[in-house]
Amino acid sequence: MITVTVWKENGEFRKIESSGHAGFAEQGRDIICAAVSALMVNTVNSIDTFTEDIIHVTSEDGYLFWEFIVGPGEASRLLMDSLMLGLFQIQESYENEYLKIIAKEV
Repeated sequence: MITVTVWKENGEFRKIESSGHAGFAEQGRDIICAAVSALMVNTVNSIDTFTEDIIHVTSEDGYLFWEFIVGPGEASRLLMDSLMLGLFQIQESYENEYLKIIAKEV
């Protein structure tokens, strides 16, 4: 199962972590892993490319973490809302079996 943990402070995104593998199919053919990875990596790249915000990123096989060092500004908030929409839709589509989303307030 993939676990995505999101930390917010006063309602603002501060950091996000994704770890694990969905286990929907064999590695390399797992559409849930691919979808979550695409959403996560695209969000990191979009924040880096389209905003002035600064994030610190750590990435390994089956693991991605980032936290805002500067920000999030309005554009990053929209990108994060879009990411969360996509993740929640995947979670609901597969009845919470392969993706778990945890929200924490710091």
